[in-house]
Amino acid sequence: MTAKSRPWKAILGGLAVTALLALYAYVLGVLGFDLLRSGSAVGVVLGAALLLIPLFAVWATVREWLMGLHVDRMSQQLAAEGALPVDTLERTPGGRVVRASADAQFEQYQHAVEANPESWRDWFRLALAYDACGDRRRARASFRKAAALQRAA
Repeated sequence: MTAKSRPWKAILGGLAVTALLALYAYVLGVLGFDLLRSGSAVGVVLGAALLLIPLFAVWATVREWLMGLHVDRMSQQLAAEGALPVDTLERTPGGRVVRASADAQFEQYQHAVEANPESWRDWFRLALAYDACGDRRRARASFRKAAALQRAA
């Protein structure tokens, strides 16, 4: 990824999902308040539960948007420093990363993190390597670690 490129499709997709979440939260909120006003014990319990679910979903969505913005800022900083890795991974004709190519690059970034575990830059590059390998869970965890280290610096 270069500093000038932006994943507009992903951003628009995220905005669409966020808009759907807002609609979902509104509908559940209306239903939840209606059940709370019903006066029955079961209605009050169900109404409270219906209000908690969208609150959690909104919290998680806001958390992910903030993390995405932080990752974008870190990416821009690395690009400005000339330290953002260049994507040289081998790809299939369909555009998918060849796993062996990603695994070879992954080892390089894993060793860098082991040698310097307090470097947010190395954690960021490791996150990119995890993502290239298809391990989204570890990529997200590594991005979070990079963000935490950058905030602490």
